[in-house]
Amino acid sequence: MAGPTDGGAWIRRFHPAPQASTRLICLPHAGGSASYYFPVSRALSPLLDVLAIQYPGRQDRRGEPCVDDLRTLADLLVPLLLPWTDRPFVLFGHSMGATLAFEVAVRLAQRGITPHGLFASGRRAPSCFRDERVHLYSDAEFIADLKGLSGTDPQMFDDEQVVSMILPALRSDYRAAETYRYRPTPPLACPVVALTGDTDPQVTIDEAGTWAEHTTGPFALGVYPGGHFFLNEHAPAVLDVIRDHVARRPLSLPRSATAG
Repeated sequence: MAGPTDGGAWIRRFHPAPQASTRLICLPHAGGSASYYFPVSRALSPLLDVLAIQYPGRQDRRGEPCVDDLRTLADLLVPLLLPWTDRPFVLFGHSMGATLAFEVAVRLAQRGITPHGLFASGRRAPSCFRDERVHLYSDAEFIADLKGLSGTDPQMFDDEQVVSMILPALRSDYRAAETYRYRPTPPLACPVVALTGDTDPQVTIDEAGTWAEHTTGPFALGVYPGGHFFLNEHAPAVLDVIRDHVARRPLSLPRSATAG
């Protein structure tokens, strides 16, 4: 499983594809872990060399302090990712991971490195501000909000031991996402593909479309039936979009609006 460098605890390469021409770097949602992208890695290898990021404070990194600031997280990640940019690569982030992918792309651009694409899933554009304070809720209120997003098996929250293990990372990630404030930067030069569910309470279609303002490259918007975790229901279709993007074929996006 050797790669250009040892990513240590941060980088998981479940199905190494050393001969792949392109890498896909996946950044999880709030409370998520690298294993969320295990099925993606399995489905796309050996076409793509898939890397999944494991944030501190969860699973096998549960004993490490969480990072509750997205800019700090991006600062920590970029040096680890640099050696993996030795070939074309695409960034994919869902929810909080999409904002983090943007901040990573900004830092890479400052070093003269441009991704071959950025997939922003389930997240409004960085410049779209909402005053959200879920991270300040009581545990009961916080769990109720999480259940509403349908991204976690509700029965998990009935087990106090499980809740005690996952709640610190979830709350830290929510703090990171909700306290993030966009700082104007030059737009990216890479293609950006925004994906959203049509009933996602955290993202309107207009907010997803605003990602177009953050790149001078081509932009495409795909709107899928479903809520915040529409990915779980439409994984095959989304994987096809990634394959088409890498192969530079026209993207098959539902209700898509394409510019550039």
